[in-house]
Amino acid sequence: MLDDGTVKSGSFDLARIGDGLAFAAALGDLSAALDRNAAVVVSAPPGTGKTTLVPPVLANRTAGRVIVTQPRRVAARAAARRLAQLDGSALGTRVGFTVRGERQVDASTRIEFVTAGVLLRRLLSDPGLDGVGAVIIDEVHERALETDLLVGLLGEVGELRDDLVLVAMSATLDADKVAGVLGTDDAPAPIVTQTVPAHPLEERWAPSPAERLDERGVTRGFLDHVAAVTASAARELFRTDSAADVLVFAPGAREVSEIARRLTQTAQGVDVRELHGQLPAAEQDAVIRGRGAKEPPRIVVTTSLAESSLTVPGVRLVVDTCLSRYPQRDSARSMTGLVTGSTSRASAVQRAGRATRQGPGAVIRCVDERTFAASPARPAPEIATTDLADAALLLACWGAPGGIGLRLLDPLPVDSLGDALTVLHGLGAIDDDGRATPEGQELARIPTDPRLARALRDGAPLVGARFAAEVVALISGEIRITGGDIDAALVALRDRRAPESRRWSQEVARLLRSTTQANGGRARPGTDDVGLIVALAFPNRIARRVDRSVHGATFLLASGTRAGVSGPLADAEWLAVADVARAQGRAAEGTGAIIRAAAAIMESQVERAADHLMTDRIEAEFVDGRVIARRERRIGAIVRSSVPVRAQADGGGRAAVRRALTERGLDVFTWSDAADGLRRRLALLHRELGMPWPDMSDAALLDQLDAWLGPELDALAAGTPAARIDLASALQRLLPWPAAADLGALAPERLEVPSGSRVRIAYPPADDPTGRPVVAVKLQECFGWAETPRLAGGRVPVLFHLLSPAGRPLAVTDDLASFWSDPYAQVRAEMRGRYPKHPWPEDPWAAAPTRHTKRRDASAR
Repeated sequence: MLDDGTVKSGSFDLARIGDGLAFAAALGDLSAALDRNAAVVVSAPPGTGKTTLVPPVLANRTAGRVIVTQPRRVAARAAARRLAQLDGSALGTRVGFTVRGERQVDASTRIEFVTAGVLLRRLLSDPGLDGVGAVIIDEVHERALETDLLVGLLGEVGELRDDLVLVAMSATLDADKVAGVLGTDDAPAPIVTQTVPAHPLEERWAPSPAERLDERGVTRGFLDHVAAVTASAARELFRTDSAADVLVFAPGAREVSEIARRLTQTAQGVDVRELHGQLPAAEQDAVIRGRGAKEPPRIVVTTSLAESSLTVPGVRLVVDTCLSRYPQRDSARSMTGLVTGSTSRASAVQRAGRATRQGPGAVIRCVDERTFAASPARPAPEIATTDLADAALLLACWGAPGGIGLRLLDPLPVDSLGDALTVLHGLGAIDDDGRATPEGQELARIPTDPRLARALRDGAPLVGARFAAEVVALISGEIRITGGDIDAALVALRDRRAPESRRWSQEVARLLRSTTQANGGRARPGTDDVGLIVALAFPNRIARRVDRSVHGATFLLASGTRAGVSGPLADAEWLAVADVARAQGRAAEGTGAIIRAAAAIMESQVERAADHLMTDRIEAEFVDGRVIARRERRIGAIVRSSVPVRAQADGGGRAAVRRALTERGLDVFTWSDAADGLRRRLALLHRELGMPWPDMSDAALLDQLDAWLGPELDALAAGTPAARIDLASALQRLLPWPAAADLGALAPERLEVPSGSRVRIAYPPADDPTGRPVVAVKLQECFGWAETPRLAGGRVPVLFHLLSPAGRPLAVTDDLASFWSDPYAQVRAEMRGRYPKHPWPEDPWAAAPTRHTKRRDASAR
C-alpha cells in the first residue's frame, strides 16, 4: 500500500481483505516484528482472521511466492477459496492451492495453500525452496507430525537463506517453545498476539445412560443418545433462530455416518450433512461454504476435521461426544493403531469455540462434569504416538538421520524411531549409519508411506503397475475396508457405483504418475496377487493360522504378534495383513490384537515377499536345565518346519545357545555364592567408578555372552547341564587388567574388625542402583572403632548392622563415632540386663573389643 492509502499495483488490498476481521488490529505489530526478524510466531484465537490476513501481508513484503501450510486438505482448499474470494481473483490465479491429487495454481500465483505433507515432499526435491519468499506454518498447536517436522526443517532452511521469512501460527500455542525453535536460545523469534473478547458460551451436560465405549468401540446406545440429544436441542434452537446451524463432533467417519443416519430419520425439515476426510472434496467444500438464506437449517456431523483448522459458518450449537480417535503405539508389539478415547480438555474447548465464532452459542457435552474433568488436559503430540517410518525416511534423505542436528519441538521417541529404522533397513532404504540409500531416495519420491512405495515399486513388474497401484491405493488408509477383506473391497471399488470408487480411482491415477515402472507383470493378475502386494508392503505382518474356533481364528504374524480374525479370512492358511490393531472381544481370540484388513496369500508368494525374513538354522531351548536343539525353518517368528537334531559344540550350536539364553535370561544357571559375590563386588565398582570395571546387569552380561561365557556356551551346546557351569570362573574373564589387581582393596570379600574377626561383606544386588555394602557384626567386636571404613576408593561407607550376642540387630549406622557418643548409652541400658554375661562397658572407647563373654575374656587373661 502506498503512502496516500492507495493499493500498489499487484499488491493485495489489506483493508478490503481485513474488513471486519479482528486480526486486522494486529497488523502493525506484525509488520514491526517482520521489520526486525525473519521468523515470527503469531498466536491468536480461532476466527480472528489470521489465516486470511497474514499471507497477503507477507505477499506484499516479498517478491517470492508465499506458501501456507494447513494440516488437512479440506482446510487448504477452503482457506484458498476464501482468500481468493476476498481478493476478487479467480481461484488458481493470484491465490491457489495444492493438496494430494489436486492442484490449482499457475505461474502468477502469489499465495499457495498446501498441506504440510506436500511441502515436505517439495523440500526433498528443492531444499532451498527456490522462488519462495515466505512460509507460514498454520495450526502448529495441533502438533501433527508433518507440521512438527516442517518447523525443524524450515528452521534449518532459514539459517541458510536469510531472505526467507518464516511464520508459525496457531490458536492455542505454546508460543515460547515455538519461538525458541524458530529463533535461537539467546534470541527467540518475536511473538505477535491478538486477543478478542469471547462471545458468551453456555455449557450444558448430557451424560448418556449407556456406556460410551465397549470392547468393540463406540456403543450403539451412546450413538442413539447423541442423536437424540442433538435432535431435541436442534428443534429448540431452530424455533428461535432459523439462521443457526448445529455442529456435532464424533470420533471417526463410522460414527459420523451412524449419527447422521439416525438424525436423518428423526430430524424433519433439517439438512443433515457429514464432514470427514473420506468424503469427496466437492462434498467437503459444500459443507464449508455454508447455506443460503432460503435453505433449511443444517446439522453437520463431523470428526475432529472441524475442530480448529477450518470454520463451518453459521454454527450456534455444538454437540460433543467428547471422544476422539488418535494413533497409539503398542510398544510390546511394536505397532501403531488408531484407538478411541476421551477427547482432551483443550480439544473440547476448541470444539466448543465453533459455536461462538460469530456470536453467542452453546455446547452440549455428552458426558458428566466429573468424566470431563478426568480427561487429558491436552492431546499428545503425534510425534509421540504414531508410526515414524515415513518421517524417519524423510529425515534420512534430508541428511539428518533420526533428526540429529535439527531443532524440533520434541525429539523423536527412541523406541518408535528404532522400530522405524528397523523397517527402513529391511526395505533397503537406509544404510547401517541411518543415511538414505539410492533405493531410499527412490522410495521417498513416491508420495506415500515407504512400505507402500516399496510394494508399488517391486510389485509393478510382477503383477502390472495398475494392479499394484489399485491395491496400494486401497490399503493406504484412506478407504474404508468393510469386513477387513481386501479382495472383496477391491472388487467393490471396481464397480463405479461404489461410494468411494471415484476417490480410489483418483488415488490410483496419482500413484501411477509417481512410478516409473513399466506396466509389465501378468496379463491377468489373480486374486492371490492382492496378498502379494500387501505382503511386499508389510512383510513382517505375513501371518499363518495357528488356531481355529467357532468364533474365528488366531494367526501368528512374522513380527511375533498373535492376532484374531473372524469371517471368511479365518479359513485362510496364510494371510498378508495390512492393518492390525489392539482390540478385545471374540474377534481377538484372547490375543489382545485384531486383524482389521488382510488378503489371502499363497506360501510361494510369502517366500517372494519376505525372503529377507526367512531363516534356516539351529534353535535351542532349555528343558530341565539341558539344551534341546531343533533345526527350524522360519519366516520371522513363524515356524514353517521344526526337526529335532543333536546339539553340536560348533558355531551354529553356540549361536543357538546364545539366542536361547537371551530369551530365557541368566536365571537358567545356578549361581554359587562365589559367583554371586564376585558379580556384586564388580557391580558396585562399575556403579561408583565406571569403566574399566564391567557392567554386571543382566542386559549387559547377555549382550556380551561370548566375551565371558564362550567356552561354556560350547559346553552347553554339547550337552553339559546348566547347573554344572562354573560362573565364578567365567566372570573372571571380565576382570579388567591390570586394574583387577586392585579388586581386593577396592571391594574386599571380608572386613577385619577390631576384635580380629574377618567378617564377610554383603554387597548389594547387581541391579540395585542405591544399595550399600553391609557388615553384620556383634556390637562388642567394634568397641573403640571410630573411623567407618569406606570402599570403592573411599566413595562408599560401609553400613554396619551392630548385633546383639544372640545375633539380633541393635543398631544400623555408617557413622561409628556418632553411635558410640550417643545412641550406645540407650542400647547399653536396654541390653546389659538381658545379656549380663557379655561386656557392656560404660565407656566403649576404652573397652577392649571382643567376640567372647566376660568370663572367657577373664580366663584368657
